[in-house]
Amino acid sequence: MKEFKVVVLGSGGVGKSALTVQFVTGTFAEKYDPTIEDFYRKEIEVDNSPSILEILDTAGTEQFASMRDLYIKNGQGFILVYSLVNAQSFHDIRPMREQICRLKGTDRVPIVLVGNKVDLESEREVRTADGATLANEWGCPFLETSAKSKRNVDELFAEIVRETNFMSQPPKSGDCCIIL
Repeated sequence: MKEFKVVVLGSGGVGKSALTVQFVTGTFAEKYDPTIEDFYRKEIEVDNSPSILEILDTAGTEQFASMRDLYIKNGQGFILVYSLVNAQSFHDIRPMREQICRLKGTDRVPIVLVGNKVDLESEREVRTADGATLANEWGCPFLETSAKSKRNVDELFAEIVRETNFMSQPPKSGDCCIIL
């Protein structure tokens, strides 16, 4: 059975913990309690293949940003979360991906971009098209989720398994070129 180390990153208050807890336990916590670091394990089946996810739910606040390098170095797949009701959280995502690529030494990193809090549609500040455009630019999957209503939560974690599996395969002939 394959194990995947998944790191959940994003600004404070975007719903990283809510998504993770909803996925692992099936519950939604109404009260916001800032995370320093939480670790979860869950066995899932994706495309008829059993897998174990080791999920690291990270702090979104800047005071713990120094720990981010270590999380990224140890992670295999990354879920980048922003809040649909907070435009600043969307802008904060780009430097996080740049940090991941820099530390991994490649742009070929398993990432899923997530716009969370779709249940708060009336308060939306980030258009679906903006998230889709950014994901297209990065060449990664994009989902809009709601930890509260559980919309696309299971799909999100299945998608990071698919991405991690896909990225762990060597490029096929014709996928890249080699310059000597």
